[in-house]
Amino acid sequence: MKRYFGVIVLFVGVLVASVMFYRKLSAQTHEAERKADLARIQKEYLERAGWMRSNPDDKGYREEVVPFFKAYFEQIATHQNRYGGNKEFDTYLQEVERQVESGKEDRADDRKAFYQYTRKVFDTLRNGRYHPEWTATDKGMRLDVVSSDVVMVLGKPQVRLQLALWGAQRELKEDGKLKKMVTSASFDTAWRLTDARGKLLGEMRGTDPSMKIDFPERFIAEFPPQMVLGHYDMDLVPSEVSKMDITFKVASRAASGGIASATYTWKLDVPGEWRLGAGEKWEGATEEERPEEEIDPAKASAKQ
Repeated sequence: MKRYFGVIVLFVGVLVASVMFYRKLSAQTHEAERKADLARIQKEYLERAGWMRSNPDDKGYREEVVPFFKAYFEQIATHQNRYGGNKEFDTYLQEVERQVESGKEDRADDRKAFYQYTRKVFDTLRNGRYHPEWTATDKGMRLDVVSSDVVMVLGKPQVRLQLALWGAQRELKEDGKLKKMVTSASFDTAWRLTDARGKLLGEMRGTDPSMKIDFPERFIAEFPPQMVLGHYDMDLVPSEVSKMDITFKVASRAASGGIASATYTWKLDVPGEWRLGAGEKWEGATEEERPEEEIDPAKASAKQ
């Protein structure tokens, strides 16, 4: 029996190595299939999203947007049931926590904040609660004002205009082993405030939104692709302001060099909760001289 011992040990060793190799190969194959299936789902999503981005019918868009996302997330659920995955969608958060524990993360609070910001929108889309307050489409991109709640920012009430931009141009760039998605979406936003007669009372300007997230999939891989998130925190306006025009201009450069310059103008009657109380001062405002006819349309008409 002893003379066979070496052969048996060798045979067992080869068998164990073969099993381990097979398991590793199976795991790699499974992971490759999982990634390919997720890529397929997102590709099909982008093919269907073209209509959602460009549909000029406001009512039609609102009727279709919830079923559109419902179909996408049903595919995600089927994908996870087949290939596994984190059904809590918090893989990024877990990685941040691991790095904190190992002492390798010094921006944990910022990274968690961006994840939570993305997660809030993700849950709204996934749970069928995406009902934009205002929407418009131009140059193949759609801009949604998702909500306009009054929130406290540093102890001061402000109107938070929550935005979602669909379809900005982006490009995956590789630098060695690193891959980075670069999204082109530059904002230039202007507010025009008038009274009930159309007299100009004030103007404001802004560039890129706060908490601008141009690649939400960085935080949640299953986030619907090609969206840009962010918000503007707007000071409450003087009590005399009755109407407001908000013009959002978005420039997006394609990898081929062309630029899509989209303009979206939201004209609205100012809600009462957006206004300061009577006699309250509009902090931070500066005075500027303008021609009388530019300020008051009635006087401009009288001169004609």
